[in-house]
Amino acid sequence: MNATQTSNRKGWTVVLAGTGINLALGILYTWSIFRGAIADSVAQGGAGAFNWNPAAINDPYAVCCLVFAFSMILAGKCQDKFGPRLTIMIGGLLVASGFVLVSQSTAYWAWVLGFGVMAGAGIGFGYSAATPPALKWFPPAKTGLIAGIVVSGFGLASVYIAPLAQYMLGAYGLQQSMLIFGVAFAVLVSGLALLVTNPPKGYVPVGAPAQTAAASTAAPAKPSVDMTPSQLFKSGQFYTLWMVFFIGAGAGLMVIGSVAGMAKASMGTLAFLAVAILAIGNAAGRIVAGIVSDKIGRANTLIIMLVLQASLMFAAIPVIGNQGTSAVVIVLLATFIGFNYGTNLALFPSFAKDLWGLKNFGMNYGILFTSWGVGGFVLVRLSEMLRAQTGSFAMPFAVAGVLLLVGAMLSLSLRPKKVEALATAPAAAPVEEEELVFQKAD
Repeated sequence: MNATQTSNRKGWTVVLAGTGINLALGILYTWSIFRGAIADSVAQGGAGAFNWNPAAINDPYAVCCLVFAFSMILAGKCQDKFGPRLTIMIGGLLVASGFVLVSQSTAYWAWVLGFGVMAGAGIGFGYSAATPPALKWFPPAKTGLIAGIVVSGFGLASVYIAPLAQYMLGAYGLQQSMLIFGVAFAVLVSGLALLVTNPPKGYVPVGAPAQTAAASTAAPAKPSVDMTPSQLFKSGQFYTLWMVFFIGAGAGLMVIGSVAGMAKASMGTLAFLAVAILAIGNAAGRIVAGIVSDKIGRANTLIIMLVLQASLMFAAIPVIGNQGTSAVVIVLLATFIGFNYGTNLALFPSFAKDLWGLKNFGMNYGILFTSWGVGGFVLVRLSEMLRAQTGSFAMPFAVAGVLLLVGAMLSLSLRPKKVEALATAPAAAPVEEEELVFQKAD
């Protein structure tokens, strides 16, 4: 086996291990199953029941999203300095510890600490270190594809965790189930971490120099500089990306966190299927967006997906929570909303690599990823408050739809400025120089 075959094989091993790690960490998206069990316990009351304010039931999930995002900054620094293996192991042990803690208590603050803070930080550490090493093994032309595959595991997790969690809740109860999940996390994530590694120093992916003029507008072969974290705050594109990610992520997480409750009126005890099917859309969106953005550009793909997501939010208003609504309609809505949400998780790491380089990718993307957490925390909490006040999901969906259209408008500024690039290019510039002009414009 020659060196090229060996590196390709090693690269795909890292990709698959990273995907497997995200398949475990994606238990976050199954929160609506746990939320349902807590809500039922609150309603039933009695000894040993969860005695929580109904408006605060989503708080552990919202805090988890927030901590997950901000821990990505520290985790990214850890990944850049000490490598992905140690970072992922820390993440797996933190998540396991958080789940063990909540398995021992029904107290609100125990769940906020265990699921929200500890598991959130653990997910951040594991997630932050799964994608960067995978990207380093492959050429720029495959950035979107590789990022999409690795993060698809996070979105796909609910396909198996949702039915598994539903079964375990019936067989063992909520807290015993959380203990089992905690032990499984420690073993599975730590084991897969051993397979994740960066390429050797000086490694150049096969095909890295090759880049066509058409593709250069979609996925730059190499950023003009490897930006440091402090330089991000001087870039207008950073603030635009942060705000758009805030909107796209927050709107999607609002639906994902409550999808089982929304589906319960028409699907009853089979509402967990909506969670699992949404996860398929979530994962597919990451892969498809990665591939499409390599062809037509990150910004163009992002604008299309934001407009589609806004349309789905408005279309969902008259049907969600209606007992006469067909289960098929609910499932289709959940699937496509999950698909559009998933595109964010492939597009934004690709934006970060294209614009700011790989040298400080872990910390740079961690800083950008704070928008995901803030968006999830703000819009999930707002959604729960509006739903508690109005008794329906209509208002939260309407607000999300308007915000998504605002995000699409902001994204127009992220498109490559081709006219300006051509005006500044030398008249007889060779193909390579034209590519660099397009790359800087993106």
